[in-house]
Amino acid sequence: MASLVKLAKATLRPGIRAISTSLPAASSGAPPANGYSFELNDEQKEIQSLARKFTAEEIIPKAAEYDKTMEYPWPIVKKAWELGLINNHIPEHCGGQGMGVFDQCVIAEEIAYGCSGVMASMLITNIGQTPVIIAGNKEQQKKYLGRLIEEPLVAAYCVTEPGAGSDVNGVKTRAEKKGDEWILNGQKMWITNGGVANWYVKNRVLEQGDKLVNEILKGISCWPVPTPTRKHLLARHSPVSL
Repeated sequence: MASLVKLAKATLRPGIRAISTSLPAASSGAPPANGYSFELNDEQKEIQSLARKFTAEEIIPKAAEYDKTMEYPWPIVKKAWELGLINNHIPEHCGGQGMGVFDQCVIAEEIAYGCSGVMASMLITNIGQTPVIIAGNKEQQKKYLGRLIEEPLVAAYCVTEPGAGSDVNGVKTRAEKKGDEWILNGQKMWITNGGVANWYVKNRVLEQGDKLVNEILKGISCWPVPTPTRKHLLARHSPVSL
């Protein structure tokens, strides 16, 4: 583990440049002029090496046991957080690395080789973070994204319902404003990291809200929601094969 930490400090340092919108510089020369180069540069090869080593040492030996017990792989997630292998595309102004999509894919590929279920537990947190990164204001970003940098925590993205999944327009969960509060009512299911996430992003339909939002998005929008309390109902865990 010490060797992993040493490599992580040299590779996944804070402020690592995002490259999702630019061509990665191929180690063998300039990228081709007629398309995107998928050859990894030296920095990406180091990231790949770190993720591959972590997978071999921390995931593969334990994957079968997690399949049997169906426990959430918190020990693995926490070690991955220590090395900067999760929550790493959070913007730099929130204290994150600001890593690009391409680098994220390099990590995901290596982790999934060891266990696709563990990979989902580790990296689907990114989907929950994305709406906050794209549309959240600075205060919301600091509140919700900042805590994922300070502690080994994960987020979750809540779309699927008993009658809606890939067809997001079928979402029935509603949000109605009463006084100074918004009341959310509905059902969500098959939520990766459900029950363990620190906060959730939920798709819901506005009952009363911004006219412009309703016209552009047909009333569907995303809200970050803290970990459920007694006012919320959490259903039992359902195992899913990947």
